[in-house]
Amino acid sequence: AAASSVPAPARVLRNLAYGSDPRHRLDAYVPARPAGPVLLMVHGGAWTMGDKAMPAMIQPKAAYWTQQGYVVVSVNYRLVPQVRPHEQAEDVAQALAFVQREAASWGADARQVVLMGHSAGGHLVALLHANPAEAQRLGARPWKGTVVLDSAALDVVSLMRAPHPRLYDRAFGADASYWERVSPFHAMQPKGPPPVLFICSQQRADACPQADAYERKASEFKHRVTIWMQDKDHTQINRQLGQPGVYTDSVARWISSIL
Repeated sequence: AAASSVPAPARVLRNLAYGSDPRHRLDAYVPARPAGPVLLMVHGGAWTMGDKAMPAMIQPKAAYWTQQGYVVVSVNYRLVPQVRPHEQAEDVAQALAFVQREAASWGADARQVVLMGHSAGGHLVALLHANPAEAQRLGARPWKGTVVLDSAALDVVSLMRAPHPRLYDRAFGADASYWERVSPFHAMQPKGPPPVLFICSQQRADACPQADAYERKASEFKHRVTIWMQDKDHTQINRQLGQPGVYTDSVARWISSIL
């Protein structure tokens, strides 16, 4: 079906089922002339809310990247309290596996997938990035890279041991062993991760320090980690990506560099 919210020549395949739960749905924005790459977007929402079709989140990205020949996919996943964050990451891995299986039917290349997530969605893609074997266990194949948009939950253990907003308690609970399980910093494996770009807000106290700590540990394994600090707030880092300007063009160049 044609989508008025996305400039031609993109078409939108809505509510494709990648699993059995009603939340296991994704939308694929397919250009008339796909160039190969796929950008898979995971929405935020404090692990408890959010939707793949939120206009301010997906429309600028779909408009920009489909014009570059990318297929843009936006994913829903089950929410807390129905499931816990590690199960949400498993949902994203299942969605990735589905996208890789379907890519050829959209004219795209299953080997050229880039994961992107904002806030809670950034945590989920970072968790898969840190230990790609978990995604592969659920049927996904290696992907080209990961873009994490302003997550402050890269080291969940240190986050939960410090004063923090209550939203993190709802997501991660009080079990310290579970904090470690869903902490990208602690899940990091020596081998396997593709390149990752962390974009963090300088207007927050926690996101950039978390990215710095992750990069220091990753450097011991010679992982390719890039951090871009932005003078934007948490919402702007997401909503302005895809809008015309240096910010979008810079992210697009980074993504092109890893494909």
